[in-house]
Amino acid sequence: MPHTETPGTEAAPKTRLRWWTELPLILLVYACYSAGRLLVRGDVSDAVDHGLAILDIEKAFFLNAEHPLNRLFTSQPWIGVPADFWYASLHYVVTPAILVWIFRSRAVRYRAARTWLMTSTFIGLIGFTLLPTCPPRLLDASHGFVDTMAQYSSYGWWGGEASAPRGLGGMTNQYAAMPSLHVGWALWCGVMLWRYGGTRTAKAAGVVYPLVTTIVVMGTANHYFLDAVAGAAVMGAGLLLTPYVMRIADRGRVRLVARFAPSATPAASAPGGAGSPIVSGGCQTSTGERFPRQREQRFGPGEEPDPAPSDAGDETPAPAR
Repeated sequence: MPHTETPGTEAAPKTRLRWWTELPLILLVYACYSAGRLLVRGDVSDAVDHGLAILDIEKAFFLNAEHPLNRLFTSQPWIGVPADFWYASLHYVVTPAILVWIFRSRAVRYRAARTWLMTSTFIGLIGFTLLPTCPPRLLDASHGFVDTMAQYSSYGWWGGEASAPRGLGGMTNQYAAMPSLHVGWALWCGVMLWRYGGTRTAKAAGVVYPLVTTIVVMGTANHYFLDAVAGAAVMGAGLLLTPYVMRIADRGRVRLVARFAPSATPAASAPGGAGSPIVSGGCQTSTGERFPRQREQRFGPGEEPDPAPSDAGDETPAPAR
């Protein structure tokens, strides 16, 4: 059955993704995201008020898991130091590694997975803009939180300003805590490992990685529990929006190609016309013209030449003379 398109729809371009186009795209999106985080810094007093409001809501519903975890991480360096390394490193290592793995081994799934991650990331940027939030570690000490990354800063490259390397704390927005994209990206990685890992080890890692990340962001006092919930919600919203984002991108690509690609003229596209790859298409001899060594055939009055055979196998042998 021939393929028919629904009226009013545009065919998506069937282009193969290449790493030298994907890498600049991802770097550009991440650069825009990082710049956006810096530009949406809100008032510190508002961020503190939002953080305290979240903490009050958690206490009212007995969801305040940050305090016991933070005390554990603070009192036990063998837990706190690896947790700081986890928070400062894996967010920027595991996610790109999963992207590369999907690109190389599950290419047909890559575009949807990448679009899901990017869409959710930009939704998170909207959250940072609308709700700047002070993380627990930056609240007044009277609220009972200890910044483990500042406490164990001598063990790693980070300073007392989140996961930024020493001296680069001004390059990050420390009040972009709601939602937690550490948790959101870890959840994305977990789904990719669970769906496409293919082994029990990969599926187990797909469960463990986002769960441990959620515990780490609370124990290091970088996020509230509701920040983690919001990070998961952002990923869910991004997943729902991914088909629409891909459709819009396809339509934009089709229109862009149609605008800048050279249009084919009817003469060039017709068989035997200008530019046709079939040299002999439509070629006829002039009146009285014969090909070399062609025998001339004469017909009597009322006689017509026999039609040319349609296939070599349809030819009948000439009668013997």
